[in-house]
Amino acid sequence: MDLSALQFGAWLSWLAGALAVALLALAACKVSWRKLDASALNAWMGACVLDLALWLLRGGLQPGLSFHLLGAALFALLMGPWLALLALAMVQLALAAGGQAEWLALGVNWLLTALPAVAVTTGMLALARRFLPAHFFVYVFVNGFLAGGASLFAAALCGMLALAMAGAYPWEALLDDALPYYFLLSWSEAFTTGLLLAVLIVYKPQWVATFDDGYYLGDKPGNR
Repeated sequence: MDLSALQFGAWLSWLAGALAVALLALAACKVSWRKLDASALNAWMGACVLDLALWLLRGGLQPGLSFHLLGAALFALLMGPWLALLALAMVQLALAAGGQAEWLALGVNWLLTALPAVAVTTGMLALARRFLPAHFFVYVFVNGFLAGGASLFAAALCGMLALAMAGAYPWEALLDDALPYYFLLSWSEAFTTGLLLAVLIVYKPQWVATFDDGYYLGDKPGNR
């Protein structure tokens, strides 16, 4: 999504910005900065740059309805939810600094894209750990592939619902014209997230904060 402040009004955009800043401050307080090693921090910064490129590769039908990969699910699985929220905020700030996004609309966009996408990924991870077997395939397929697609689709639904409630577009038009594209794009998000997650687990498992060898592989010799 690439929501515009004009679609919501100045007061609502300022309110969304203030709420986003408060939640980001909470996220920053939740991160154990002293426990982050240098390699993980470098990976975090590199992921921000790569995700920025994904956000720049976008197309759109009408104002506020742009289509691009989010990378939110991969961020949440690599870094945990709090660092993921901060990383996605950094990406959106970089877009605004480059003239590719509105400064006033940053809060709205973060609340309606990053927050629901990370929340869905984190929720699915918790549910998978509670109800599904502790297996490598379960982690990659459910938490990577399925959660990746669901995260983008959830963010798209939140954005469309906000646009409809603000009167920017009729809900019927959003369902007919935009929803099918977001459904198709969610499959690209799912494939990209699942593939990159599997590669990183094999070659750089120390970068994947939510993957635990002892839990998913039984910590047996020869598993890796």
